[in-house]
Amino acid sequence: MRAVVSEIVFDCAGPAALARFWAALLGGEAVDRSPEWSYVDPPGFARVAFQRVPEGKAVKNRLHLDLEAGDVEAAAQWAVGLGAERVGGMVTDDHGDFQVLRDPEGNEFCFVSG
Repeated sequence: MRAVVSEIVFDCAGPAALARFWAALLGGEAVDRSPEWSYVDPPGFARVAFQRVPEGKAVKNRLHLDLEAGDVEAAAQWAVGLGAERVGGMVTDDHGDFQVLRDPEGNEFCFVSG
């Protein structure tokens, strides 16, 4: 027996706005199921959903998405133009390049080189 990831859910304050940000970032269309729940079905990826919760984000994410990009710097600049914020500078190590960013509600994600 095995499980299959069908959806990755982010707690947030503004599901509709966050779904639109991630739809622009990953592709696909943002869908508002209710004022409390929105999602995007990016091609080739699990559904990414956004659920309104009453409490705000208080600590660093326990989980984040790594998004592969051929050009990490260009991808980071593009994401910043969509409303993301860089966390530190780009890092190069034995595995390649990566850049940590935060979405408009502070959820961290990374662009990584192949």
